[in-house]
Amino acid sequence: MRELTREDMGRMRPFAEMHPELAAAIDARRVPADPSPADSVSVRLDRVIVEHFKAGGAGWQARINEALKNAIRDQG
Repeated sequence: MRELTREDMGRMRPFAEMHPELAAAIDARRVPADPSPADSVSVRLDRVIVEHFKAGGAGWQARINEALKNAIRDQG
């Protein structure tokens, strides 16, 4: 396999331009972005809490977030 040249790069076109039907089908299957994106923060948690949620596998941060939302709801 050879390295791409500037000429090669100049001939390249966006995927959606070359395959519009396929690009549209891919876009139609995408999950829409969350309308209320989360803020990125740094927080210190006890090790036992982090280990508990990590033990559940992938998505542990989302589960912590859900547990905190439930705690807020339960406080009424």
